[in-house]
Amino acid sequence: MNVGAAGTLVVRKPGSRTRFLAELRRRLPFETHIMLCKARDLALLVQGNPFAGQRLQASVVRFVGVLTKRLAKAPKLPTAFPPAGEWFVRVIGCKGQFVFGVYRRHMKTIGYLGRIDRLLGAPVTIRNWNTIATIAKISAGERLGSGEGRAASLDTPRRKKKQ
Repeated sequence: MNVGAAGTLVVRKPGSRTRFLAELRRRLPFETHIMLCKARDLALLVQGNPFAGQRLQASVVRFVGVLTKRLAKAPKLPTAFPPAGEWFVRVIGCKGQFVFGVYRRHMKTIGYLGRIDRLLGAPVTIRNWNTIATIAKISAGERLGSGEGRAASLDTPRRKKKQ
């Protein structure tokens, strides 16, 4: 099931992670990073709401980044982009393969969101907190209590596959 942003999927009964990733890559006409997480991990993230108690202005958006894997070592957080002056992106925490923060609605923001990959040393795809909460709800309904559902997110295509 496609959810929210292009390339965000909830997959019911995907089978083994290795086979699912291989089949997904085989079917895509381009190479990309695939961020895959368990429904159970998403549910725990949403349940523990990393944004609880924060008051935000209407121009500030909460986000969650999904990494291709857990970080071996998290960077020093919180951090802001740019590091001096008015911030456009603030990364406030990491948990497992998730990173979360806030960004301002501004034309410069997209460039600063792209720096999160470098900060973490791993590919990450960013989704609005509301999209993450929706994915968690859908996954909870589809997994039938097993926790075996998966959410997948495709990052920007890197290059076309060779034919």
